[in-house]
Amino acid sequence: MKFNEKLSNRINLQKSFLCIGLDPEDVLLSKYGFSDDIFTYNKSIIDATHHYATAFKPQFAHYAAVAKEDQLNETIEYIRSQYSSIPVILDSKRGDIGSTASKYAKESYERFNVDAVTLNPYMGLDTLIPYYDYKDRGCIILVKTSNPGSKDFQDLVLASGEKLYQFIAKAVLTSFGEEQTLFVVGATCSDELAGLREVHKQTTFLVPGLGAQGGDLDGVIKSGMTSNGEGLLLNVSRGITNSASAEDFATYLKQVEINAKIWYESMKNLREKYYE
Repeated sequence: MKFNEKLSNRINLQKSFLCIGLDPEDVLLSKYGFSDDIFTYNKSIIDATHHYATAFKPQFAHYAAVAKEDQLNETIEYIRSQYSSIPVILDSKRGDIGSTASKYAKESYERFNVDAVTLNPYMGLDTLIPYYDYKDRGCIILVKTSNPGSKDFQDLVLASGEKLYQFIAKAVLTSFGEEQTLFVVGATCSDELAGLREVHKQTTFLVPGLGAQGGDLDGVIKSGMTSNGEGLLLNVSRGITNSASAEDFATYLKQVEINAKIWYESMKNLREKYYE
């Protein structure tokens, strides 16, 4: 099944948009005794939250920094074997040229066997070609990111009057089409998100910046959802897993489940409110 079909099926089953970030933090791993066993920690999180997940998104650096890429692979394999209807996105923000780009594409789609990967297009459209060659996978392009410094380059105004991020979004879709393409658009950029939706009616947006970064959930769903009630993946990481006040892991895990349910139901209710 192609990525866009898998994602669409999951959104319509869940009637929600919750993408759960699997970004294990050293403090939590140490507190609950999982410093050398990220996989078992992740497995517990996945089992506790899969009822609410539209997608799971592990962040590559959280594993590579501690030489635990093998446990990242185990985590992905576990989701694919036990919860095969849930898409897995690798957040690695790859962006390079030529044979190096081809190797990164192979790493993402063959070594880790994920459904989609985040990509940095700022070295040019040719850097994206090797990823689009995998026709059943998704390519999630950084367009307008949630960090405060995104304005330093992404908001630069071109001679055409467009901002750089607007030009990139249009150029990617012109070159590669909509079937495999998603955009990263930050929840902290509400006006930009609404503007992109006005132009790109059906493109799916992966939206970080909710929870700890303070993005507006209501505004994101109201202005970002497509006319068919899809078009969004709303990522929450720390807002679900940072419950370090729990004294034992069982209590922590229960709070993680409660957090995921709250986010899921909030998204589901707002989808119902604005989906006509």
